[in-house]
Amino acid sequence: MNDLAMTSQAGASAGNGEWTGWAPANGENDTPLITQYVRVLLRWKWVILGSVLAAFLLGLIATLMMTPLYTATSSIEISRETDRIVKSEGVERESNSADMEFYQTQYGLLKARSLAERVARDLKLVDDRKFFETFGVDVGQGGGLLVGNSTRPLGAAGRDQRLRQAANILLGKIAVTPVRSSRLANVSFTSPDPELSAKVANAWGRNFIQSNLERKFDANSYARKYLETRLVQLRTKLDESERLLVGYAQSAQIITVNSPIGGNGSEGASTERSLVSDDLAAINAELAVATGDRVKAESQVRGGGGARVAVLENNAIATLRQRRAEVAAEYAKMMVQFEPGYPAAQALRSQMDQLDRSISREESRVGDSIQSNLRDAQARESSLKAKVEALKGNLLDEKRRSIQYNIYQRDVDTNRQQYDALLQRYKEIGVAGGVGTNNVSVVDPAMVPDGPSSPRLFMNLLFAILAGLGLGAALAFGLEQIDEAIADPGEVERELKLPLLGVVPKTADENPIEALKDRKSGLVEAYLSVQTNLEFATAHGAPRSFSVTSTRPAEGKSTTSYALAHSLARSKRKVVLIDGDMRSPSVHGLFGKRNERGLSNFLTGSDNIAELLQATDQENLVVMAAGPQPPNAAELLTGPRLEELLAALLKSYDNVVIDSPPVMGLADAPLIASKVEGTIYAVESRGNKSSLIKLAINRLASANAHLLGIVLTKFEAKQAGYGSYGYGYDYGYGYGQGKKESRKGTT
Repeated sequence: MNDLAMTSQAGASAGNGEWTGWAPANGENDTPLITQYVRVLLRWKWVILGSVLAAFLLGLIATLMMTPLYTATSSIEISRETDRIVKSEGVERESNSADMEFYQTQYGLLKARSLAERVARDLKLVDDRKFFETFGVDVGQGGGLLVGNSTRPLGAAGRDQRLRQAANILLGKIAVTPVRSSRLANVSFTSPDPELSAKVANAWGRNFIQSNLERKFDANSYARKYLETRLVQLRTKLDESERLLVGYAQSAQIITVNSPIGGNGSEGASTERSLVSDDLAAINAELAVATGDRVKAESQVRGGGGARVAVLENNAIATLRQRRAEVAAEYAKMMVQFEPGYPAAQALRSQMDQLDRSISREESRVGDSIQSNLRDAQARESSLKAKVEALKGNLLDEKRRSIQYNIYQRDVDTNRQQYDALLQRYKEIGVAGGVGTNNVSVVDPAMVPDGPSSPRLFMNLLFAILAGLGLGAALAFGLEQIDEAIADPGEVERELKLPLLGVVPKTADENPIEALKDRKSGLVEAYLSVQTNLEFATAHGAPRSFSVTSTRPAEGKSTTSYALAHSLARSKRKVVLIDGDMRSPSVHGLFGKRNERGLSNFLTGSDNIAELLQATDQENLVVMAAGPQPPNAAELLTGPRLEELLAALLKSYDNVVIDSPPVMGLADAPLIASKVEGTIYAVESRGNKSSLIKLAINRLASANAHLLGIVLTKFEAKQAGYGSYGYGYDYGYGYGQGKKESRKGTT
């Protein structure tokens, strides 16, 4: 036995007689999820289109009823630092270049209530009736603006209330939009009046700049007052410390003088030095010079080299020696011609002796001078050493007395530095406050808008269409969840756990019986597919006897019985079609036959089966009408007569097809199903709830019926989202959809 037969038979094999169900081999729905979604949307396309149309109309009506609004925008620049006109940096903290907290603070200040109230006062909106009426605020009698029709203003309490109301209106319509990656920000105001929008946008930037300046001025003013108080305190403290310093210096006899740093006499920084330290420094410098002179004199005396140098450097000795050399030269020249006794030669010799004596006397005098210089240098050095030692004692004594003096001096210096620094800061803040620099400037003032910024018809309609699509899709999926009807072939096996024998398309333009007469129609193709699947239902092929039933009437069971009987007859099989619905017979009408005799006659005792059969135009096909309506059809079916009829017919015919009554509300269908080899269950697409179909199937299973499978009838492939398949015809789920046929005449 093939898989189809085995799975269908397994459902009825439970020992308790209840239907256990049939499951596909993989146990899951293999249809892709996106495909399922598309099918759901196509199935409920009219709901979605209705939602879109309703949303479109609502959007159009709402847009046309909206008041036109005009938006004016001004652009301002916010810098982290102000332009440096003076060196002063003000008293506000500098922001780091990577610190966005500064800009977030500025954007917050741009939407501050205080700024809105300032703009309202600047534009005199507090007493402007038109302004309040523009934004739908009641300003009639008692409305808070004017008393009745009078133009007399209200009191201060009324103005405060109107000011808060005007500020709320401005804050609700103003928008601050930072320009990404820049120091620019756009300030936009939207209102029904274009001139008012431009006026408010410009006033907003202007008042923001003014409030920023005032905030800086207030900060500088507070700083000046604080510095003035501190300067007075420091000045008093400085005077007191100076008085203590001078008083102590007078009592301790400490005298200091100011001298420039570096000692070059230049003006500028200076330091205080005591007279004793200055004297000690001067005497110590002279002592160093005296010591050098003494060492030099000693070296001249002890080494002898110094005396020779002094002699050589003496101009008188050098002159005498030069004269003697000249006389000696003349004497030597004369000795060439004359004897030493020659008078002229003796005179020259006498002159040379005189010069030698003069040179000796001068050299002796130079030696005595060097000794004298040594004695003078030693004496001067000793005197200066004594003075230095005396001054050292005085200086050490003064140092001991200057400890407290230095303490007072440091206090004076510290107080003077603080006082000078605060005084300079006070001067700089005063100059900076007077200059009035600002870090905010208007780049582009707002212009009066040429056209409204809202409502935007295209965008509103687009949004309405998208909203309608979303609502329609939500409704579609919601309806799909609450809709228990079997809508497409994929739900048959998933919900009913029975094999799907075939899908029969819905006819739209003609009677399905007429469509079945055309062998090229999609309806014939569909039932041919059902017959093909029946060939695999049992080990010997199509069941020899089977019934066709449904949950309720008009689901296509009679058409299915008629079509399958014709299809089997065309395949050269001898077929009997029995109308088993004795309460509401219809088979005889399909063939144009009379219902005078039929099944009910045999069940009530008639044994002449040949008289009950009626020939048809289809070769190999005969029909047995339902016959006269019995008082209780179920009682007739409970006996053995139906089994005897089937056994007798199967001796002469290949297949017996019974058009069974519906299951719900009647006992006929389960009784017939228990007598035949198998039962085909017809389910109308989107006809019944799946829970009702399952209940009917369970009734058949409890009667030990052998359910062969499901035939899905009146299926609309395009509506279910399956599209078109096949060759030459439109098919759904692999089966011919054929021509569009109506439900008229489908029984």
